[in-house]
Amino acid sequence: MYVVVGLGNPGKEYTNTRHNIGFNTIELLAKRNDIKLNKLKFKGVYGEGTIGSEKVLLVKPQTYMNNSGITVGEIVRFYKLPIENLIVIVDDIDIEFSSIRIKKKGSSGSHNGLKSIIYHLNDDNFPRVKIGIGKKHANEDLANFVLGNFSKEETSPIEEAVLRASEAVETIIKSDINKAMNSYNKK
Repeated sequence: MYVVVGLGNPGKEYTNTRHNIGFNTIELLAKRNDIKLNKLKFKGVYGEGTIGSEKVLLVKPQTYMNNSGITVGEIVRFYKLPIENLIVIVDDIDIEFSSIRIKKKGSSGSHNGLKSIIYHLNDDNFPRVKIGIGKKHANEDLANFVLGNFSKEETSPIEEAVLRASEAVETIIKSDINKAMNSYNKK
């Protein structure tokens, strides 16, 4: 079994913001794999289904980004999930816009959602799929930037990035993370 968690913030005012790219990816994964996101538990919205031959939970925590680890921790403990079967989809300001970066494990960097997950699991050995959301301008507030919308020019490339991130998650589940990294990480 795999648990795929897309990070974001609940509420209409956050829909399609840079910080909600994880939610967007979960929604596309649900659509591509005919999984309904219609269950409420673990302080999150989720759906159960299969990708390939594997049972999966697709999860959108409803705790707000900085407390994402509450939802993830509850799910991991409830299902006694091996940490390597947790996949987190997250926005990243430190990689090229609309690029995908898959990592087997690692630190949270500057991302508060990842910090919360690592804190609540006391472990950073879970795969993550990062999507580049661009870089803020020199004098721009980081919170305003990540909670802002994509420009009209950015919409098409970011939709492509969400599609590639969805395909990368499917590759991790159907095949393995090394194949996904080789296929989707740009050199």
